[in-house]
Amino acid sequence: MILLYSLSMKLGIIGLPSSGKTTIFNALTQGNAPTGQSMGGRFDVLTAVVDVRDPRVDVLSRMFNPEKTTYARITYSDVAGLQKRENEPAGSGLSPQLLNHLAGLEGFVHVVRAFESANVPHPDGRVDPARDLAALDTEFLLSDLGVVERRIEKIQEGLKKGASKDKAAAMAELALFEQMNETLSAERPLRILDLSDEQLRGLRGYGLLTLKPKVVLINIGDDQAEPALTYDYPGTVMANIRGRLEMDLAQLSAAGDADSLAMFMEEYGVTELSLDRVIHLSYDLMGLQSFFTVGEDEVRAWEVKRGATAVDAAGVIHTDLAKGFIRAEVVGYDDLVTLGGLAQARTAGKLRQEGKTYLVHDGDVVNIKFNL
Repeated sequence: MILLYSLSMKLGIIGLPSSGKTTIFNALTQGNAPTGQSMGGRFDVLTAVVDVRDPRVDVLSRMFNPEKTTYARITYSDVAGLQKRENEPAGSGLSPQLLNHLAGLEGFVHVVRAFESANVPHPDGRVDPARDLAALDTEFLLSDLGVVERRIEKIQEGLKKGASKDKAAAMAELALFEQMNETLSAERPLRILDLSDEQLRGLRGYGLLTLKPKVVLINIGDDQAEPALTYDYPGTVMANIRGRLEMDLAQLSAAGDADSLAMFMEEYGVTELSLDRVIHLSYDLMGLQSFFTVGEDEVRAWEVKRGATAVDAAGVIHTDLAKGFIRAEVVGYDDLVTLGGLAQARTAGKLRQEGKTYLVHDGDVVNIKFNL
């Protein structure tokens, strides 16, 4: 059997120097990149692609015994070069090269230091996760504010000169950017705004950092109590993680040492490796769900936004399927597995014929009928 992987979600692991960012990168990717090395503000990126471990794919693969099994995947980037700048203009902690990379990511995993270590002293002399979390947030806010202010000036200039071909569209865009300016000026991220899909599509080219979803990981020591830290914004989720322990466990998993892995997980009360936990958090945060296609040639997992229609799912597989869409044959994963196959599901009336507007559910097994 051939195992293949589809590339999809791209998340950047960000954090201030000495936050344990690369340790978390290793924990999430089962890697062994050197840790404890400060880049001194120099831009650098480590990248790894990991599979989304979904036991449903394995079950379906055993059922259909396909030539290929394809898992969904996530790309993680460990982004170095983020730092606070003292006595310099606000927002100067983000170089143009760094901003360009961050703008191309779909979301962030923000690592915040809460652990004490004599071997790795905190650059500011004292561990304060609330301060560090706010510091990087401020850099992102100010970066976005600069983008928004420049766009407002350009729109206003165009309206004044009568250069806007569609004055109504320009006025609507100006109102949106003024709303974003007000939000950022109040030190609130753009994630809190309830923007339409059309507005979000129009903003894609601006690389607005506070618009992107974010998982905040509070990096604590092995025996440390979980800090009381709140971060209540839409589009954001927070969790505690024992970075060093999780990295060690991930490397045991990668080495195939199942006995040692199980022993240490039981000793430290770890019920789920951080890779799986952060992926689940990321999927939920970004509104993603999985559907499957099955057959003798391939069993494959696909990612689609919650609320997507059958024709949206067809477009994820291939644009031709969306263009020539006729109908979708759909059966729920649980029904398919319980009944034992597609033929049995059809006989039992569980294999349904759905049209373009059908809302895809997590775990749906879908076969697209199309004609070009």
